[in-house]
Amino acid sequence: MARARSRIAGVISVFGELLITGGLVMGLFVVYSLWWTNVLADREADKQGDDVRHAWVSAAPGALDTKGGIGFLHVPAMKNGEVLVKKGTDPDTLNHGVAGYYTDPIASALPSDKQGNFTLAAHRDGHGAKFHNIHKLKHGDAIVFETKDLWYVYKVYKTLPETSKFNVRVLDPVPKESGKTKPGRYITLTTCTPVYTSDYRYIVWGELERTEKVDARRTPPAELR
Repeated sequence: MARARSRIAGVISVFGELLITGGLVMGLFVVYSLWWTNVLADREADKQGDDVRHAWVSAAPGALDTKGGIGFLHVPAMKNGEVLVKKGTDPDTLNHGVAGYYTDPIASALPSDKQGNFTLAAHRDGHGAKFHNIHKLKHGDAIVFETKDLWYVYKVYKTLPETSKFNVRVLDPVPKESGKTKPGRYITLTTCTPVYTSDYRYIVWGELERTEKVDARRTPPAELR
């Protein structure tokens, strides 16, 4: 009987140690996913952003480098600093701490286009988490896009806290789900929801209010001061 109890105690002890080890491994994985990937992504995004700004110094007026990055997104309500925007929404792009504009299933317009929908995606958690605070955006909040020569100032007019990840209508040139029925100059921010999942998508729509020329000092518009 004593020997049997000893064996049972040994099994329980080993099982307990395995649970502790498993918990530590899971904890480390969470730290890696939600913290360390942010650190790495922010470093890479800062480097890429610096490269874009350096390229602007020598670029011809109006030149657009769609590979290195087309500009920087500034959203004060999200408190996420400046976000480099590049072409594409694949993981190889977004995992580097940037936002990307859609090339499919519906190709994004660019801010310089006379009409259309400038549609963007970024991670909500991990890999820079640039859209982590998207839920803080409210009607009338500013979304500012900075290019070499112009500031584009959009204002939020509609949010959709949850929709299917397969709902591509939110990317339409005229985003009718936001209430718009006529062509205009829109911006759409998309990311995963709820937090720490990718089950659904969170959508924010804005409309261009005005543009401002970039001066020699790159003085930001009033919304960013």
